[in-house]
Amino acid sequence: MKLTVLEKNLEEQIRARIQDVTPGVMVRAYQGGKQVIDVGVGDTWAYYDLASLTKVIFTVEALMVAFENRLWDEDSTLGQFVPWYPHPQLRIVDILSHSAGFTWWMPFYKDIDLNLSVEARREQLKKMLRDAPLEPQEQSVYSDLGFMMLGFVLEAIHEKPLLEIWNDLKSSMYDGTTLEFHPNHQPTQRVSLYAPTEECPWRGRLLQGEVHDENAWALGGVSTHAGLFGSIDDAGWALLNLRSQLLGIGRSPVKMKTARFFTRRARPEGQGDWGLGLMMPTPGAASCGMYFSLTAFGHTGFTGTSLWYDPKADLAVAILSNRVLYGRHNDAFKKLRPEIHNWIVEGLRKASY
Repeated sequence: MKLTVLEKNLEEQIRARIQDVTPGVMVRAYQGGKQVIDVGVGDTWAYYDLASLTKVIFTVEALMVAFENRLWDEDSTLGQFVPWYPHPQLRIVDILSHSAGFTWWMPFYKDIDLNLSVEARREQLKKMLRDAPLEPQEQSVYSDLGFMMLGFVLEAIHEKPLLEIWNDLKSSMYDGTTLEFHPNHQPTQRVSLYAPTEECPWRGRLLQGEVHDENAWALGGVSTHAGLFGSIDDAGWALLNLRSQLLGIGRSPVKMKTARFFTRRARPEGQGDWGLGLMMPTPGAASCGMYFSLTAFGHTGFTGTSLWYDPKADLAVAILSNRVLYGRHNDAFKKLRPEIHNWIVEGLRKASY
């Protein structure tokens, strides 16, 4: 495929910075809904562990659909859906904005009995969430635990297990994509097509086609905080889907009013840069770089993935990588990711002169 000048320049900029950061990067960008950048640098694969992009692609979208269908509203609390939880007053919107007080992470996988069925493991998770500390504070604290709780909310709303809820959502919103969970860690494609993530000491092998997140893995590979796999085409589709919802175009079951409710700032200035389940830029430290407007929204994934959309510029950027192959504590990708966004915006500005 012949690269444009814009793509060539971006490829050169990434190649000059990629060593010891990540094995490879795939970048897709859309301006006005039209693809303007499609670049792969270094070692790339057909499919990636999307990590916390699962929160946006699955959980947030599923809750958007339920909100659209009036199955919950801005005042809905956990007590309406999960009566077993000892803090029934917590609102769903506060969990989505990471302001409910959940601890950011706990190693549940160490205590989940892998000999049990997935259903029984989720019952164990209920008890662990009941016993987990809750510490409300003014500042939002990003939390996987909150999103695990939202999984039980979704199951109560739909009276179905998570995988069935996902299958319904996929057929209505992502039909034709390769977005998928790997139940019981069984990939549907050849293992060699999946980007390897990490030589895991707990699992005792290089992970490829198995979810990297330990808690999601212990739950059988299907969760509301991690577990989805997909291609750069899928990531692009997910972004364009969000764009269509926000602009009120296309055939999405989520209408413009609901999309705007989820994508507007949900926290007071200085208390957290969040919409409902969606990150918003932190001035001076945004993973989408220095040029995206404060109305932009998106999310990142631990494995080295991200989705960002700026409605003011009508610019969408999807990035997939497997930076954890160089070790989960290698944080160099956090510096490269905003630079990639900056280079894209700068390149587009030059191209428009």
